[in-house]
Order: sequence, then C-alpha cells, then structure tokens
Amino acid sequence: MIYRDFGKTGKKISVLGFGCMRLPEIKIAEMSEEEKRAREGLSWYEAQRDDTWIVDEEKSIPMLKAAYDAGVNYFDTAQFYCHFKSQATLGKAVKLMEREKVMIATKIPMDEVHGTADFRRMLELQLKLLDMDYIDFYHLHGINRERFDEKITKFGIKKEVQKALDEGLIKHISFSFHGDVKDVPYVVESFEMFSSALLQYNLLDRSHEENINYLAGKGIGVVIMGPIAGGRLSVPSELSEKLLGQNISTPELALRFVLGNKNVHSTISGMENMEMLDGNLKVADMEVPMTEDDFCKAAIMMEELKKLSDLYCTGCNYCLPCPKEINIPHIFNAYTYHNVYGLSAQAKTMWNAKRGTPVSECTECGVCDEKCPQQIKVTQKLKEVAEVLSGL
Repeated sequence: MIYRDFGKTGKKISVLGFGCMRLPEIKIAEMSEEEKRAREGLSWYEAQRDDTWIVDEEKSIPMLKAAYDAGVNYFDTAQFYCHFKSQATLGKAVKLMEREKVMIATKIPMDEVHGTADFRRMLELQLKLLDMDYIDFYHLHGINRERFDEKITKFGIKKEVQKALDEGLIKHISFSFHGDVKDVPYVVESFEMFSSALLQYNLLDRSHEENINYLAGKGIGVVIMGPIAGGRLSVPSELSEKLLGQNISTPELALRFVLGNKNVHSTISGMENMEMLDGNLKVADMEVPMTEDDFCKAAIMMEELKKLSDLYCTGCNYCLPCPKEINIPHIFNAYTYHNVYGLSAQAKTMWNAKRGTPVSECTECGVCDEKCPQQIKVTQKLKEVAEVLSGL
C-alpha cells in the first residue's frame, strides 16, 4: 500500500480509501402499502431509512477487515448510506482493527440542519451509531455556496465545530462539495478550519482539477470520490489500448488516472465485493500508478470522451426515492452503456429489466431535479433517454 502526506494533518493516508456507501445488502422484507403511505411526505434524508434492508455483515465486515489488513487506513461513510445502516456496520468492523491506526470519516447531512443545535445532535447520534468516542474527519456534507451561507454561516456552525474539536469528539473538520466548482475557494476562505475536502474527479470529469491544486497548495487534504465516474468506467472497453497502448481494464485505468494526479492524496471506492477490493489494491500498491506523460494523454482522451455523451449521471442515487418509483439511475446508466460505449445490446437488456415504474408515469414533480448534485434536468432527460432506449 502506498501512503501520501494528508495535507497539513500530520497523517499518512492510504491512496485507496474504503467507501462504505455500497456495502452488500440483503432485502429481508417487502414494504407494506400502509408503510409506503406512512413514508409519503418524508424528507429525502428520512426516506433513505428502510428497515426492509439490512447490510450483509457476513460479507461486509470480513471485506472491511481485509482492506485494513492490506493497508487501507481511511474509511468513509455517512448516516444515510445503506439505508441508514452503514455506520453501524463500519463500527463493528473497526472493533477488529487498531482504532488509532485508522481514520474514520463520516458526514453531517446539511439538509437536516435547521438550527444551531442540530449540529451537536447529529454528531452525537453518529458517534452512537458508529459506537466510537471520536470521529477523525467530520464532513459538512454536500456543501455548495447557497447551503454554506444559509446553513453554516446563518446558524453559527463554526462555533459548534470548534467546541467539538476542543472536546475531542472530532479530530478534523472537512467538507464534501456538490456545487459550482468556482465556489470551492469561497467556502474554504469563509471557514478557514478545514483539514480536508472530498471532491468528485475522474477521467471523464476534471472540472475540479484547479480546486485540487488550490486545496493541496493550502495544505488541505484532498480525497476523491467517484474515481470510476459512477460506474461509467467500470465496463470493458478498448480505452487503455487506444490511450496507453496497454491491455489493462477500464476501471484500473480510471483509478490509475486519479492517483496519477500528485495533488490527490487518496480516493475512495465504494467496494461491494472482494473482487473489487483486490482489483483496487493492485493499483494502490503501485509506486507510480501513472506517469506524467500517460496522465497528459489520458486527459486528452477524456476531452474526446466527453463529446460522446450529453448526460453525466454519476449513479449517486440522490434522486431516489422517486415518488413514482421510477429507477432513474438504472435508466440513465443503461443510456450510458449505449451512448458512450456502444454496448447497445446490454443497454437494451438493462432497459427491459428492473427499471421500476414506466417513465410514462412521471408526473414531472421536479423532486429529482432539485436533488441532483450534477444539476441534471432529470425530468427532461428521462423522457429523452426513454425514447432512445425504447427504440433499441
């Protein structure tokens, strides 16, 4: 495992972090109609809680431990991951590790912060769920300029953060960003307490590259999410042959590209099984994951690839649940297979299976438009995509 200096934190962070958003789950029951009605009107955050699902801990905990044994020392979770059960599972896994040798990152859901007291309330709840005395990196989740002004500044969250730091409940304050890339410096300079940041960056989306350089220059640790572009770079392709003249898998190419940026300190991967873990560990053991020349070539190819698609869905699932139970990410992913990779037969199979309620049932309520971090006009794109896929 390769480690890099994590900004000015004094920590060495493994270049591969474990994202606990996609731990294997088991559906143990079906939701009754009465339960479904009871959920109507819930906030997006509360709607993620679903006790018909549990984390498959017989698979998840050994996988988390295996990552630790291989040298991974950064584990990232959030309260609503895995239907609100990710944190508890990670907490159990950490009991099998030396606590002082790992860094645990989780996030306060800013949508649920409606006043100053909510910061402390959510922090104490997450400590309880993790069953830990402290959190190493506590993120203000999904920050953009508007949310920063209306939540962080308005409610005086800075004082609450300092209090938690002084008490040792958190070791560092961080932020994850979902907004206009030009606003990252505004957030950083307005707060001046951040130790690290979580940004999206991959072969297909380099929009945060200047911010990565800016943050690293200020001594702020940089962790990357979405290195495989929400699964878009997880499918077989000839990219490595065209780009580097090498026969390596597309996801490996994607991960090596992200780590080829010297100002990236670590990247988190949402690993679902041991096969994914083993593949990522292979890259994390490379002293030089990508040379500077290959990095430049990959960047050029990225610009060419971006021209092939008019839809950039990362598969974050923030648009769910849809009030009409349309499986929006699944449909958009099928379109990506067809539009970008030319895998039309596979796209057709995906379109014909597990897409939820027909797109024709969409009422254009706009809930998905408001929740999309990528600011996709989901209701509009959904109909356009459905027309294309229906014609395959």
